[in-house]
Amino acid sequence: MDAPDAPVTIPAIQQMKRDGRKIVGVVAWDYQIAQIVDRAGVDIVSVGDTVGINLWGQSNPLEITMEELLVVCKAVRRGVKRAVLSCDFPFGPLQEGTDSAVRAAILLVKEAGADMIKLDGAADFPDAVSAIARAGIPVFAQFGITPQTALRYGISYSAASKSSAQVPAEMTAMLVKQAKCLEDAGASLLDFTNSGPVAGAAVVSSVSIPVLGGFGGGPWLDGRMRMALAAIGYAASNLDQPRENYANVARITFDAIKAYVEDVRAERQIKGSGS
Repeated sequence: MDAPDAPVTIPAIQQMKRDGRKIVGVVAWDYQIAQIVDRAGVDIVSVGDTVGINLWGQSNPLEITMEELLVVCKAVRRGVKRAVLSCDFPFGPLQEGTDSAVRAAILLVKEAGADMIKLDGAADFPDAVSAIARAGIPVFAQFGITPQTALRYGISYSAASKSSAQVPAEMTAMLVKQAKCLEDAGASLLDFTNSGPVAGAAVVSSVSIPVLGGFGGGPWLDGRMRMALAAIGYAASNLDQPRENYANVARITFDAIKAYVEDVRAERQIKGSGS
């Protein structure tokens, strides 16, 4: 059954925390996946800056540019009708200063259609969070061990990207302080990356806004974020090392294309009417 047509709003997502209902978010990078996850009933669709790594083969998330994210966000916007659409900042505008961050946020909302912008390493830039919120743009503030902050904690990006990674327990007090600071600065939602159950539970109980997480998250948070392509097993690596996903689309795709190759070479009529 398709999800209800009523649009999801940020106040409605915040109410979900108060009601004890889990919030569901996915990361999507194209029009077709955006349509599918939106109809499946997710609450948030996030255009992640890891599109360069996962779709385009870039070596790290710092390579993505604003121009590239604008193109991707526009495509996802066309597919999302009911969920809240969030878009990541690329590395640069936030680090260049508050004015630069506000201009970038306006660009993503005005030109790409984002409902909310996501700031990696937001705990270091509370003034930018406040300025963007004052401009009327909701902020999804990401903190913890993130791709853009991993080096500071002496952790490689590859280690920070593993779902088993989590922040050390001794960092809990600092992370609770950061979460409160981000809430006070005007953030609408928090994305706590690599939380772990100890720090994650402490942060959730310390703030009134929802706390979601992807890598290193779990049921101790108010909700979860996951890449749509990871959930469905759409990666070439799944052909050789199947992982515990909700499907293995890589294998299905491989088998389908292999069958198509065989039909063409055997001079059989191919299936379907597409070009």
